[in-house]
Amino acid sequence: MLLDAEKTGRVQKGDILVEPTSGNTGIGLAMCAAARGYRMIITMPEKMSAEKENTLRGLGAEIIRTPTEYMTEHIDSHMGVAWKLTQELERCHMLDQYSNPSNPIAHYEGTAQEIWDQCEGKIDVVVISAGTGGTMTGIARFFKDKDPNIRVVGVDPYGSILAEPPELNTKICPYLVEGIGYDFIPRVLDRTPVDKWYKSTDYDSFLYARRLIREEGMLVGGSCGCALWAALEEAKNLEEGKRLVMILPDSIRNYMTKYLSDDWMYLNGFLEEKTVLENNTPKLVPNRAWGQDFTVGDLPLTKSETISSTSTIS
Repeated sequence: MLLDAEKTGRVQKGDILVEPTSGNTGIGLAMCAAARGYRMIITMPEKMSAEKENTLRGLGAEIIRTPTEYMTEHIDSHMGVAWKLTQELERCHMLDQYSNPSNPIAHYEGTAQEIWDQCEGKIDVVVISAGTGGTMTGIARFFKDKDPNIRVVGVDPYGSILAEPPELNTKICPYLVEGIGYDFIPRVLDRTPVDKWYKSTDYDSFLYARRLIREEGMLVGGSCGCALWAALEEAKNLEEGKRLVMILPDSIRNYMTKYLSDDWMYLNGFLEEKTVLENNTPKLVPNRAWGQDFTVGDLPLTKSETISSTSTIS
């Protein structure tokens, strides 16, 4: 998005960039801004993790937090504040991931092509969680252009309104998973290629993400958990020999103090106290052969020698 804006002359050296974001796209833009010498301002809802804010500050971005409960059209939402800044500051531009066509094009030409090449075109189903919609739109369009029979499955959290048909979105509730779901339909999101939608819960997201970490050694973000949950649901109807591709769009870096933490999971109702205690109780495996149950007096320690500060090498 930034490179395209530079090519068209919309953005020039010395300009200010501002972007409303849940954090992930903002980090990518802040990386580019740092490398190319732009001042970067990020507007971000309060629910987004402290790790995201710390990463953004490390990249030199300025952060403005906005109330999570404010709807997108509210003047003090993260999008409302970003638009105000573009009007109040000179040479201030918003690349606007929500309506910028360069967003899905990047995934059509890059992400989707890479997946297609690695799978040698042998893809039957692709599962994608929806946020801004650029990833879903770019990948879905590419695969449908290659083979209309490829089944595209979308995942959207309860509390968001991105899924179709609209009847799936009647449950209005807050959700803790970050990076996916919105209370409006971004202009870059093309839902036409999506064959089926699943609605996920925070429980699905965090428990399945923790399973990926524990059982597969994959350090993924919470939104990856809902993609795994939906993929497993979809796989129940998949014929033997068919290939399913699942997009995991986030890493654990931004959530070390959130769903990775047993305490956080317990406080938010996702783990029982018994499970937390079991996970955090030290395990003692008696084995005198390697000294785990030795006392200090049992250890075969040699007497230490004291060397004074005036001792020489000889």
